[in-house]
Amino acid sequence: MFPTKTDKARDELQGGQRTLSQRERALLLMADGRRSLTDFSPLFSTRDEAEQAIQTLVQRGYLQTPNVAVAPQAAPPAPAPAQPAPIPATEPIQIATSADTFDGKRSLATTRMFLFDICERMFVRRDPKFALQMRDALREARDREAMLTIAALMLSEIEKAAGPERAESLRERIDKLLPPAEVVH
Repeated sequence: MFPTKTDKARDELQGGQRTLSQRERALLLMADGRRSLTDFSPLFSTRDEAEQAIQTLVQRGYLQTPNVAVAPQAAPPAPAPAQPAPIPATEPIQIATSADTFDGKRSLATTRMFLFDICERMFVRRDPKFALQMRDALREARDREAMLTIAALMLSEIEKAAGPERAESLRERIDKLLPPAEVVH
């Protein structure tokens, strides 16, 4: 399922109109016909919850799913040529790691600026439309949950483009920048 926005969704995403939650709005921002349920899953606790949210938005007229005809079964791909065995190193490779000693004030503003910076560095050239969507979402984010939702979207794309290690290092930095969650008694 590769949902796309309807005119109703585009109206919702224009300034001044807020009838959906931040998470639903983030889902609308991502729905471009190229992303699947797997891409939306990081926004939700479970894949089923993501699927339910998409179905609800389809039923309410915010998203549409293209009718895709089932293609005939293709022949399996030819096996990949065997790779030569790696040559063992004489000494272990040392990877230099830097200790991130950020001890600045945790705040939504700091987190927002960091995410803007990541957006510029990672997406502007590679996927300008996604970068624009994330910048707009960051401008609208007003609380910790909204910031985490946007960060999850960005990190899922970073993981695809730069690998899980890069995404995890950025996730750790975001955790250091965000103010702690408020505990309600």
